[in-house]
Amino acid sequence: MNHRLLWAAALVVGTFMILPLLVLVFFAFSSSPLLRLPLEGLTFNWFLRLAETQGFLGSLTNSLLISASVGIVSTMIGTLAAFGLSTGKSRFSGTYVSILALPLMVPPLVLGIAFLSYFSSLGLRLGLHATVIAQVVTLQPIVVLIVVSRLSGFDWAAVDSARDLGASSWRTFIDVTFPIIRPTILGAALIVMALSLDDFIITFFTIGGENTLPTLLWGMMRKGIDPRMNACALIVVAFTLLLGVIALRLTRNPD
Repeated sequence: MNHRLLWAAALVVGTFMILPLLVLVFFAFSSSPLLRLPLEGLTFNWFLRLAETQGFLGSLTNSLLISASVGIVSTMIGTLAAFGLSTGKSRFSGTYVSILALPLMVPPLVLGIAFLSYFSSLGLRLGLHATVIAQVVTLQPIVVLIVVSRLSGFDWAAVDSARDLGASSWRTFIDVTFPIIRPTILGAALIVMALSLDDFIITFFTIGGENTLPTLLWGMMRKGIDPRMNACALIVVAFTLLLGVIALRLTRNPD
């Protein structure tokens, strides 16, 4: 009986959490410009009108460009940092990891204001490059934590064997280490890209006169309720969920 109650509670909570997304999907394809139930019909018209909206294609391009840049740079820096922390013998490695994770503990609003003040004090013009820098600082700790977690259970005997056979450090990494941890690195990169694509607060403070999909959606909301908002939000959700699902499959423990 208790088992059934737990399943029922889980079903209720799951339904409560996913219901807003289902409503978003329904209204994105609703033929009526009014957000009300029952639906009068289904259409792709709002997606077509969204594509014709001024600034949409530019915002989509900016979102993809920022997401890809943040994913690549964060993964490179985070992976190198994770290897340094995992292979180093310093007793302060745990402290270093905690320090690197500080951006994850600070509210995004505070980080956004901090980046805005910092870039302004340096005379750095706001724009895509500023957003990439800010998001790299904020998101690369996620890569560090994921890769460090994977390396904590890594069998270094294979690496030692390769070195004993005369392989250089670089050749050992390419032929032995990287193939083993590649799914984890790719998964971490996809998680960072998904979070970057979905970010609004830090982007809002650093993007300047440009737009991404979340900031474009914010601008549309300020002008009133428009069914194109649902279409735009559904695109963001779809990209984020796709990257997240692939990342979770790649980063799951092979054991």
